[in-house]
Amino acid sequence: MEKKLLTMIMAGGRGERLYPLTKEKAKPAVTFGGIYKVIDFTLSNCINSGIRRIHLLTQYSNASLDKHIHSGWNLFHHELGEFIDNIPPQKMNIDWWYRGTADSIYQNLNILERERPDHVLVLSGDHIYKMDYQAMLDFHLAKGADLTAACMELDIEKCRQMGVMEINDASRIIGFEEKPAHPTPLPANPAKALSSMGIYIFKTDVLVREIVYDAKRDTQHDFGRNIIPHMLTKRKVFAYNLQEEEKGIDTYWRDVGSLESYYEANMELLEQNPVFNLYDDEWPIRTYHEQAPPAKFIFSGNEYGVQSEFIVDCLIPNGCVIFGGRVRRSILSPFVTVQRNSEVDDSILLKGVTIGSNVRIRRAIIDEDVTVPDDYTIGYDLEEDEKRFTVTKSGIVVIPQGSIID
Repeated sequence: MEKKLLTMIMAGGRGERLYPLTKEKAKPAVTFGGIYKVIDFTLSNCINSGIRRIHLLTQYSNASLDKHIHSGWNLFHHELGEFIDNIPPQKMNIDWWYRGTADSIYQNLNILERERPDHVLVLSGDHIYKMDYQAMLDFHLAKGADLTAACMELDIEKCRQMGVMEINDASRIIGFEEKPAHPTPLPANPAKALSSMGIYIFKTDVLVREIVYDAKRDTQHDFGRNIIPHMLTKRKVFAYNLQEEEKGIDTYWRDVGSLESYYEANMELLEQNPVFNLYDDEWPIRTYHEQAPPAKFIFSGNEYGVQSEFIVDCLIPNGCVIFGGRVRRSILSPFVTVQRNSEVDDSILLKGVTIGSNVRIRRAIIDEDVTVPDDYTIGYDLEEDEKRFTVTKSGIVVIPQGSIID
């Protein structure tokens, strides 16, 4: 069945709600959990599900993503029919970028004609989750579905930014609305709604007919807004509820498309018993690991009293050096340096960040290669921070890659 299934991962969004983290890179190439890229979670799901025929549809600011894929995911055997290919918009017969999720497939119909799969698995490259796609394919085949859409039960407030579906007792989708102002609640639980995960399996011939039909019309060329609603009355469209179907795998799924959700999902990794387990040997998350020396912690003197309080509830990878600073409930990426008498709390410091001496940082996201000078304060006076940096509604201070702070 693997050779009859082709996977298309949509990794071309601008990531406007994640700006300024997407100022220099595509959203799937943004760092998550200290050492990973967001795309690593979708790709790891593919590998762990036995899927090795993957096309990655890229578009904006894709240089960093291309580099990461080349460095960390060069593990496929082409002579065995395995591959992961980066495909930017070809513009062969048209002169525009991808106009929507469905249009990204339409502009690459030549791939489907060449590969001739029976089914197409369509994924997004900007979510954090674990999922066995093979189990979803088994469900799709058992139902004889033209389209199967994965879903989860989420708090109704969160569903306003997602696709929301209604299903009958046979799991057939009878209603679908993209980003509704008033999501339809579950009959058994008015506080929750059934949210689309942006994961689809199509019969190839049905997919081709639907996106060709849509391409000729004045629509948004989007799966959630156009393709799925159009299919409901004439095609067999089913919902695959991850929470009900996959009892053995953590039902964790996060859309990290905004600064708030990105920060919250990172911080969840620091919980004593996180829902998303990075240390699961049965479902490993792969990534590219740079060559780096072991993390180094230097504590001299007794600035903060008890030595065990210097580093509390953190993720700190190789290459980091802590020179007597205090780091609490924070996530660091490789090659971060924290100098003496500095305090970092509830923050995310990405690759190559340098924190000077006597610095105080709280609830901040600091992107790559930023140097925070001595005696600087971030996150304690938000009115002052807003004059220099991006500050979210909940008070998270975000400093873009390569910023010069003086």
